[in-house]
Amino acid sequence: MTVVSHLSHLRLVPSILSADFAKLGAEVRAVQEAGADLIHFDVMDNHYVPNLTIGPLVCEAIRPHVDLPIDVHLMVEPVDALIPLFAKAGANIITFHPEASRHIDRTLSLIKDQGCKAGLVFNPATSLEYMDYVMDKLDIVLLMSVNPGFGGQHFIETTLSKIKLARQKIQAWTLKGGQDIWLEVDGGIKIENIARIAQAGADTFVAGSAIFGAPDADGGYKTVIQQLRKALA
Repeated sequence: MTVVSHLSHLRLVPSILSADFAKLGAEVRAVQEAGADLIHFDVMDNHYVPNLTIGPLVCEAIRPHVDLPIDVHLMVEPVDALIPLFAKAGANIITFHPEASRHIDRTLSLIKDQGCKAGLVFNPATSLEYMDYVMDKLDIVLLMSVNPGFGGQHFIETTLSKIKLARQKIQAWTLKGGQDIWLEVDGGIKIENIARIAQAGADTFVAGSAIFGAPDADGGYKTVIQQLRKALA
């Protein structure tokens, strides 16, 4: 059964991993003006994933430039020490990988205690079973549709069945009276495939190179965000 009840609340989330790092303030202002719903902030530690990106100081630096929520994805191990730093730096949502935490329930509680929305991130080969024991603490579930570490990768098609399963779990939880949980997908999302990803059950879509790679001559970020929304419609 295709679940479509989530389709009335769809969010587009540009990932600054693909932005011009020499002018991040201008880049986040531009995607906000172009109609983005959140800003996705990828944190990599060259330990949990084979790349090194940005930390709390950069989050703090871009915070005054946008009113949008900042969605921080921690690809770090261990995670707990960084959570208060990102909350203080202006994060609104903090997600982490279950494999990177010794105590998943405690880490989710730590995020919430800092005043942020909390979520789990699942790599393509990570089981969704981690969700089952912490549903009451989840505000968001993020499914990676590429192996994390680098932008510009191709969407892994087997993620579609995983999105459907995650949607079923969320729907069963909410039908029992549980809180709403966003279902976010990150990796290889393009105009050509975003509709299929939504039909599978996603309601929040991270797009990096698809947005920040848009040529200015064609209207830039606003045009591609409008094209993504049109594809979703």
